[in-house]
Amino acid sequence: MNTNASVGAKPSVNVDVPERIASVLAGSWFLLNGIRKGSLIRMGLGGWMVYRGATGHCPLYSAAGKPHLPDPVKNVNIRTTVQVNRPRHEVYSFWRKFENLPLFMKHLKQVRQTDERNSHWEAHIPGGMGTLAWDAVIAEEQEGRLIGWNSLPGATVENAGKVEFREIGDGWTELHVVITYRAPLGAAGQGLSSLLNPLFEKMVLDDVKAFKKYIEAGGTDAAATARNLTVS
Repeated sequence: MNTNASVGAKPSVNVDVPERIASVLAGSWFLLNGIRKGSLIRMGLGGWMVYRGATGHCPLYSAAGKPHLPDPVKNVNIRTTVQVNRPRHEVYSFWRKFENLPLFMKHLKQVRQTDERNSHWEAHIPGGMGTLAWDAVIAEEQEGRLIGWNSLPGATVENAGKVEFREIGDGWTELHVVITYRAPLGAAGQGLSSLLNPLFEKMVLDDVKAFKKYIEAGGTDAAATARNLTVS
């Protein structure tokens, strides 16, 4: 008989104190919010996070065979390609005015341009947990072909993006979009960040894909708006 394993043994502690605190706080919010809205997914996520924080044990860490995952705060890297039935110069002009992005990117609350290269961004946190704000600067630009931006040092959430615009004939434009977010909340929120990343990735990816529908929809008059951006 194997006497080394004991029935009902207490799970090993493999989550540090800051992560445990963050898990309990966030888990309690998800649990209560899920109960109010009748969401089994949120209640399940909340219960799991409360368990993780209360016991200090993370089954994911145990499954990995390590006390902690190598880098629980992983970047959210979204890469996608979208083809739209609009000329390249119109599509580029629309994107170049960052204040237009919240029109189809629902994860963005607002973007305010402070000058030709700098802007102030506000984004919704997945799960309705509030908003985050940061300042960004255009780091690379090839008129009509490419826009690249990144957050400024000290930003609440580190992020960067790049969009390439390519003509593919008959008035169509192909966009190659890369958006990267480094999960917020710092060291104290590492466990929470690793859980929110999949939600955040889906939210951003859906928003990028929504651009095609938005720019091509006649009711939005998006093309006419884009044509007037360069003179505004």
